[in-house]
Amino acid sequence: MSTHDGHPRKRGGRVVAKATPEQVMALARNLPLTHSVLGKAIENATPGQLGFLANLFEAENASRAESKRRRLSGQAGFPQNKTLDGYDWSMASFPADWGREQLESLEFVERAEDLVLYGDVGCGKTHLAIAIGVLACQRMIPVRFFTSSSLVMRLRKAKDDNRLDTELKTIGKAGLVIIDELGYLPIDIDGARLLLQAGADSYETRSVIFTSNLESGRWGDVFGDGDMAAAVIDRIVHHGRIIRFHDESYRNRHSLMK
Repeated sequence: MSTHDGHPRKRGGRVVAKATPEQVMALARNLPLTHSVLGKAIENATPGQLGFLANLFEAENASRAESKRRRLSGQAGFPQNKTLDGYDWSMASFPADWGREQLESLEFVERAEDLVLYGDVGCGKTHLAIAIGVLACQRMIPVRFFTSSSLVMRLRKAKDDNRLDTELKTIGKAGLVIIDELGYLPIDIDGARLLLQAGADSYETRSVIFTSNLESGRWGDVFGDGDMAAAVIDRIVHHGRIIRFHDESYRNRHSLMK
């Protein structure tokens, strides 16, 4: 419905915009409606009625999208909510041909590429990993967050309960897996094998972000097996990048105990 000058007319304080039948059908595509019934109704609808339906379906789609974002964020297992707003990038060094723009675009997730965030404790690695995970959830990408020790414990329990394949499939539904604190605690051979199995399952199918305070040459200390560490590194290097962190710990610089 519109005024004589062609502008949308306000009804009850709301603007009823015009819409084409094609626009209404596109907006209703993901809604549980009988499209044959809707199609007949649209054929007989006035421009104002089509505008009303378009506004209704757009609001419903937006509501469902926001609900999905909240659900994905809740399922991810983040220990706390972090974003890129105000993040201190001064301690992060990117590869020469790759930087913040590529990171924030999440193109590496679409390409199932890996990242290693390497540096000393307290330099912002975990914050960045979580913030990227939160951003991925906002863009409808399923994410799972684990510390390396909690993931090993989870996989070990699943193996003991004879449901390791099921657990790996559950983790495999994520488009991005974040494994935090690799190197903070040693992992025994059985745990290393389980972690390697999870990594192998993700190879070229989803992205993995590792945070570690150990350079890759010392990952054998974590896995307790140089060959096993080499296998993990080989997969990461094939489709991955390293972001290096340096400078004094953020927590030390902002500590009250000085």
